[in-house]
Amino acid sequence: MIIDCHGHYTTSPAQHQAWRTAQLAALRDGTGVPPLPRISDDQIRDSIETGQLRIQRERGTDLTIFSPRAASMAHHDADANANAIWSAACNDLVHRVCTLFPRNFIGVCQLPQAPGADPAGCVAELRRCVQELGFIGCNLNPDPSGGHWSGAPMTDRSWYPLYEALVELDVPAMIHVSSSCNPNFHATGAHYLNGDTTVFMQLIEGDLFADFPTLKFIIPHGGGAAPYHWGRYRGLAQDMQRPLLEQHVLQNVFFDTCVYHQPGAELLAKVIPTKNILFASETIGAVRGIDPQTGFHYDDTRRYIDAIPWLDDAERAMIFEGNARTVYSRLTRQYDKQTSTLGVPA
Repeated sequence: MIIDCHGHYTTSPAQHQAWRTAQLAALRDGTGVPPLPRISDDQIRDSIETGQLRIQRERGTDLTIFSPRAASMAHHDADANANAIWSAACNDLVHRVCTLFPRNFIGVCQLPQAPGADPAGCVAELRRCVQELGFIGCNLNPDPSGGHWSGAPMTDRSWYPLYEALVELDVPAMIHVSSSCNPNFHATGAHYLNGDTTVFMQLIEGDLFADFPTLKFIIPHGGGAAPYHWGRYRGLAQDMQRPLLEQHVLQNVFFDTCVYHQPGAELLAKVIPTKNILFASETIGAVRGIDPQTGFHYDDTRRYIDAIPWLDDAERAMIFEGNARTVYSRLTRQYDKQTSTLGVPA
C-alpha cells in the first residue's frame, strides 16, 4: 500500500467556502450568520471522483491522510468562537469524504485556533474528531496570526494542554500554517516553508520532547530549509550545547516528501534517516502544473521516490507505508474499521 500522508480537501463544493465568506462578512457587519449549507453526498462524490480519487488512480497511490484545505483554515480571519464553527464544518465534511470513500481517505482534523487564543481551547474539537469521527491526527498552525508570528513559540508552556491531549490520544500533529495576510510572504512559496523551518529551529532551541517524549510532529514540504541546511542546524545545536539532532529531535520529528523535483527528493533521502520520511504529495495542492523538463506533474512525488537509486525495496516500503503506520499509530486500526464491511484487508 502507498499511503500519502498529506492531502487537503481543496476541491470541496463551492458553497462550503462561500459560507465561510458569508460568516466573516456577517461578523464584520454585525448581522446574523447564515445557516450552514446543505451539501449532498453526490456533490461530495463528484468533487472527489473528478479530483483526488482520479489522481490517486492515475499515479498509483492507495490511501490519503486527508484534512481540510490548509489555506482556508485562515485562523487570523476570526476569533476562536467563529473558528470553532468553521473548523467543525470543515472536519465534518472531511469525515463524510472518508465515509463515502473508506478505502481511499482517512481523516485528519483542523483545529479552531485564533490569534491570542489559548491552545487549550482546541482540545475539545481534537477529542471529538479522534474519538467520534475516527480521525488519526491534526494539522497544527504554529502561526495563527497569518504571517505576523505574534504568538509564543511552539516550545512555550501555553501549548502544553494541547500536547497533553495529543499524547493521551496517541495522535501526531502535522505542522501547517494557513494563508498569509502579510504581503511580504507568499502563502505557499514563502509562508508555508517559513513555518516549517521556524518550528524546526524552535524545537532545536527548546526541550519540548524531554517533557513529551512520545509527542510526534510531521514537518511537511520536505521540512522547509532543514534538510538543505542540515549542517547549519547541527552546528547551531552544537553551539547551544544541545544534544545531537538524532537524539534531540529525530525521535519525535518526521518529514514528508512534498519536494517537487528529483534532486530535492534525493537530498531529503540522503540527509534525513529513512525512518523519519513519510511519503506525501499534497495533491491537489500548492503546485499543479506540469514540469516542462520531465513532462510530468511537479506533485507526482511517487516518481521521485521510485527513482532514488540507492533506496532498496525495504526502505521504499518504509517511506511509502511503514513509517505512516508507525507515526499515525491509529491508522491501521481505523483503516480496518472503515473497510471492515468492504472485504478490504489492511
